[in-house]
Amino acid sequence: VQLQASGGGLVQPGGSLKLSCAVSGFRFDDYAIGWFRQAPGKDREFVATTRWIGGGTRLADSVKGRFTISRDNGKNTVFLQMNNLKPEDTALYYCAATRGPYSTWADPTQYLYWGQGTLVTVSS
Repeated sequence: VQLQASGGGLVQPGGSLKLSCAVSGFRFDDYAIGWFRQAPGKDREFVATTRWIGGGTRLADSVKGRFTISRDNGKNTVFLQMNNLKPEDTALYYCAATRGPYSTWADPTQYLYWGQGTLVTVSS
C-alpha cells in the first residue's frame, strides 16, 4: 500500500501550488482519498477529501474558494490545487485513504493509509 504525495515547495503569499497523491497497492475503488495538513506545534487538520468512484467532495471551511480537490482515475492520482495561498497554509501536507462515510471524512482517525507528507511553505 502506497500513497505518494508530491508537489510541495516555497511560494509567496497569493501564489499557487498543485499537490499530487499517487496511490497504489490496494483496491481503492470503495475508498475516499483526502488531504490533511499539520503545522509545527498544531494538530493534524482536515483539508479536503474526494471519493474515488462516484464523485463527492468535501472541503474544510478554511480553504473553500481557494483550494480544489480532483482526481485522475486513469493515473491513480488525486490532486489538491491551492490558490491564493496564505502564510497560515504553511504545513506538512499528507494524503490519506478512508473507507468511512462522508460524515467522517474530517476525522483523521478514520483514515487507514497515509502518505509521507510534502512540505508547503508560504512566505515572502
